[in-house]
Amino acid sequence: MKLLRFRTGKVEKKGVLIDGKIRRIQGSMFEDFVVTTETYELGEVEILPPVLPSKIVCVARNYAAHAKELGNDVPTTPLIFIKPSTCLTAHEGDVIYPPSSKQVDYEGELAVVIGKHCKNVKPEKAEEFILGYTIMNDFTARDIQKEENKFTRAKCFDTFAPLGPVIETDLNWRGIFVKTRVNGETRQDGTTDMMIFDIPTLISFISEVMTLLPGDVIATGTPPGVGAVKPGDAVEVEVENIGVLRNYVREA
Repeated sequence: MKLLRFRTGKVEKKGVLIDGKIRRIQGSMFEDFVVTTETYELGEVEILPPVLPSKIVCVARNYAAHAKELGNDVPTTPLIFIKPSTCLTAHEGDVIYPPSSKQVDYEGELAVVIGKHCKNVKPEKAEEFILGYTIMNDFTARDIQKEENKFTRAKCFDTFAPLGPVIETDLNWRGIFVKTRVNGETRQDGTTDMMIFDIPTLISFISEVMTLLPGDVIATGTPPGVGAVKPGDAVEVEVENIGVLRNYVREA
């Protein structure tokens, strides 16, 4: 099932994508809901980020080849950081190139959406707390990251976390491809079996540190092939059996 949020006029709604059309749902996507007969074409609505998380927890250097391409050691425990919800932008939305950076990089990732209150969860129980899976692009001001040797400013500019377009609730995440294209040219082409720490391990590790709430997002890391974008570029992240997240880079 592919869940999404969308806007018609000024009204925000939730729906499920069935046979290429949106059927509106009543109720919370985190609980039992009803699929109505109210139907929309994709082209007549504005797609929104599929959830509004209290936090976006990102996993750095979770693909060994990516860690090495940036000259970093491969971590022995998950290396995590947080993006604020103000980083969110939707499928087909703009990513604003900050004037304070000279190098903004894409990082295409599989993301996990938490479905229920999650604290101190064991790895063998972790997948019971997942609502589904979506796509995120962890944009990074790489020059700022190198200069400061920190993640916060480089990762947390507004619009630096495109998310969506849907949440796939029925996905075998093991061994699926994660690809990123810039202006149609493939730049990243990896698979999730390249992860150092798998999804149950990540959920368990993170939930020991902080309580995960329904709608929280875990971005599971990016495969090798990250690189710079410039204003005017179109960036697509495709994750197998979820779809394509497309965004456009523009000047502030």
